[in-house]
Amino acid sequence: MLNRVDLSNWLQNILIFQGLSAEQLIPLAQIAQLQTFGKDETIFHQGSDATGFFIVQAGRVKVFKTASNGKEHILHLLKRGDYFAEVATFDGKAFPASAIALESTELIFFPRLAFLDLLHQYPALAINMLTSLATRLRKLAQMVEDLSFKEVPQRLAAYLLDLSGRANGDKIINLDVTKTQLAAILGTISATLSRAFSHLHDKGLITINGSQIELLDRDRLQALSQNVELGDRF
Repeated sequence: MLNRVDLSNWLQNILIFQGLSAEQLIPLAQIAQLQTFGKDETIFHQGSDATGFFIVQAGRVKVFKTASNGKEHILHLLKRGDYFAEVATFDGKAFPASAIALESTELIFFPRLAFLDLLHQYPALAINMLTSLATRLRKLAQMVEDLSFKEVPQRLAAYLLDLSGRANGDKIINLDVTKTQLAAILGTISATLSRAFSHLHDKGLITINGSQIELLDRDRLQALSQNVELGDRF
């Protein structure tokens, strides 16, 4: 049983609910449901009916698409406070991707119809959701651009810089995913990713010690990530 008061207080820190009053958060907490999943347990399948959206309260979630040949592309790796499946909540169509728990995970689930009713009652909530969808659309547009116009070393450079930024600009970072997962995120295969790591190392941009990466030249990494040539193509 969820403690509705504690949950409404926690929801204040979630991006799509920021700025809402305590009175507006109470009905959100009232429709919320706690769902738990074990490691590698499926949350939903690509193509299944969209019943609502989720916020990660604990654990980690992988959202991914699978091609007809079985190749997987990771769209999002989500942690505490992240939310997902909100697009399908609006249009009522099937989930466009699959989601699984990467470890023991607790999710806060908001049923679609009950949530849509709240949007009609609270315009501020609807505006927050529109802002969220716009942000998601920009990220997807950037992903398409990267996959279309950037080679794997350039995508890897951008990922490492983003990871460093999330670690307060530290030059020594730890990969937050396995290299197999990272290959899927960057739209490539493990062998090509390994060559990309070697490419950045040979250029003097990074050093590699297992999952620990040291960024040696942030400016040149930035130039590479922005499609600026560094002398020879990969």
